[in-house]
Amino acid sequence: MEKYNPPFTITNEILSQVASISEKIGKITALSTLETRPRLRKNNRIKSIHSSLKIEANSLSLGQVRDVINGRTVLGEQMEIQEVKNAYAAYEKISEMDPYSIKDLKKFHNIMTKYVVEESGDFRHGEEGVFNGDQCIFMAPPARFVPQLMDDLFIWMKEAQSSVHPLILSSVFHYEFVFIHPFSDGNGRMARLWHTAILSKWKPVFEYVPLESQIEKFQDEYYDAIAKCHLEGSSTIFIEFMLTQIDKILDEISVQISEDSELLSEYVSRLLDVMEYDFPYTSRALMDKLRLKSREGFRRNYLRPAIDMNLVRMTIPDKPNSRNQRYIKV
Repeated sequence: MEKYNPPFTITNEILSQVASISEKIGKITALSTLETRPRLRKNNRIKSIHSSLKIEANSLSLGQVRDVINGRTVLGEQMEIQEVKNAYAAYEKISEMDPYSIKDLKKFHNIMTKYVVEESGDFRHGEEGVFNGDQCIFMAPPARFVPQLMDDLFIWMKEAQSSVHPLILSSVFHYEFVFIHPFSDGNGRMARLWHTAILSKWKPVFEYVPLESQIEKFQDEYYDAIAKCHLEGSSTIFIEFMLTQIDKILDEISVQISEDSELLSEYVSRLLDVMEYDFPYTSRALMDKLRLKSREGFRRNYLRPAIDMNLVRMTIPDKPNSRNQRYIKV
């Protein structure tokens, strides 16, 4: 039997994007490492989980996702809360994952869909389609073909990892996985998790790059690229799309590291410690929490530096002195 080779073309745009991403990863690694920055690392992981679940219609806010992960009580649908717990458990074990193992794929699908999917950890037995909201983009292959299609995909991955750049290989896998749609539910979440896992085996920094948040920003384009690839019978367009998003998110990571490298003053650190994420505070409420009386001192030493470093944002940035102004930790 002839070996399966996923159809795609390496275009000049793809080569240019691979070069750009590789250069940015090199600069980020030379500057610092996210592994030694627990605040950035956790924030980015929470962003990844929130965005990946939001794409699949989970309604919990970023703050609620953060609270679930931090063990706080959250009012919401129990299934959505469980999805957050599952996703966090899966992402926390990325470093232990073998992304070239079907056994691990099923194991992590079981973690990702625990208590929320009946066929958790097993390939689907029914027919499924790929949807963007209520719109069906395409129908997946019949369930009886799934085991062989997944075997073929993983065989190709194992053989191609020595000759196909990880940036390209991970994107090809992502599209092929979504096309096969091997599970009854959780395919989108697993595709994005596995994409991250493949990249993190190449460069560990990718374990803490919130690629999912970039996809969520361009969700319509994401599904549009998938649909076009399905019509053309090639994943080239999807590869170009994903590499563009990776290139963009690395610019954000560079800014994050640069800002985090600035030593936080004791004042800013104290301010951040008394603020909850995604909760709006008046300046008076923050002064009370800090037990401060001087409004000018509060603004000069605490609030303004935090805003300048993009650690706190105003709810009404166009009117900084508005009586309705609130401040949110970001």
